[in-house]
Amino acid sequence: MEKIKVMTLFGTRPEAVKMAPLVKELEKCEVIESIVCVTAQHREMLDQVLELFKISPNYDLNIMKEKQTLTGITTRVLEGIEDVLDKEKPDIVLVHGDTTTTFAGGLAAFYKQIKVGHVEAGLRTFDKYFPFPEEMNRKLTGALADMHFSPTTASKSNLLREGVDEETIFITGNTVIDAMEHTVEENYVFENNRLNEINFEDKKIIMVTAHRRENWGEGIKNICEALKEIVEDNKDVELVYLVHLNPIVKDMVEEYLGNVERVHLLPPLDTKETHNLMNRSYMIMTDSGGLQEEAPHLGKPVLVLRDVTERPEAVEAGTVKLVGTNKKAIISEANTLIRNINEYEKMSRAINPYGDGNASKRIVENILYYFNMRENKAEDYKCE
Repeated sequence: MEKIKVMTLFGTRPEAVKMAPLVKELEKCEVIESIVCVTAQHREMLDQVLELFKISPNYDLNIMKEKQTLTGITTRVLEGIEDVLDKEKPDIVLVHGDTTTTFAGGLAAFYKQIKVGHVEAGLRTFDKYFPFPEEMNRKLTGALADMHFSPTTASKSNLLREGVDEETIFITGNTVIDAMEHTVEENYVFENNRLNEINFEDKKIIMVTAHRRENWGEGIKNICEALKEIVEDNKDVELVYLVHLNPIVKDMVEEYLGNVERVHLLPPLDTKETHNLMNRSYMIMTDSGGLQEEAPHLGKPVLVLRDVTERPEAVEAGTVKLVGTNKKAIISEANTLIRNINEYEKMSRAINPYGDGNASKRIVENILYYFNMRENKAEDYKCE
């Protein structure tokens, strides 16, 4: 029997976390030949995920450069993957989400008239500059895609409004929930010993990440000033801020929070450390997209340090609240969750709308259906 040749392409840590369980599911399918190509848009952080999930790429474009630009990433992906596509001639290339690797990889496959499958398709803020460049990366990839694997009903609706053929849209849930089944451990001991020294039992630990491009400058400054006041006003609170390595972010965070008592500034952690820190924390404050999906799965309220989100389902479900970068708003919403147990429990007990751990299985089944190797589509994911 001739196999379907499926190439997965990714290059950053968030992509890798969400594609790893899908790669594993593809490898289990007897009628699929799985090929993994990484761009290494983020070298070190990508490698951590590959090691965690024991994935050995067939191709590594290794494109990362110091002070890389969006133009440079795009052109290096386009040029780097061309020979790979010519050699392997896959039946379909799977890309994920909204990175520059995603858009450039989808475009490269289109140029070769190779089918494109878009994992985590249909998320929208409807503002092309927020988040930048992710919103347009995602929309442009959607225009190139032949198969759209939407995590939720809402993301499918976005695609339908844009004129996408409903027959090409498959609601799967989000693969990040699949990934967390492999990373979160009840009695986890951290590799970073500073985390093992934190009193998670008696203190309310707030995990923080904030580094998005649109928050550089005044946004990060406001966030840091708010965090400082929150800690100083709540003696039972400690912060663990995972500080992005970009000097634009790192220098400002260290300036405002470097000497503040009960604030722990740590470099980015690998995926397993991050998921287990999240699991042990009281709440999450972030401008990340992925954490808005991950934290609710663990029953952790999330305050989103952005004005818009392409993930409105969690806001509607009540697990996530948009607070932006206004200092007073951040302090007010954080203090409510710290001091009002009823408000905290209302958010922590809300249903996570993003998945049941079977998204990767649904994607594989739908690929088989698309290529006439299965009679029916996989049943759409429905949030109960």
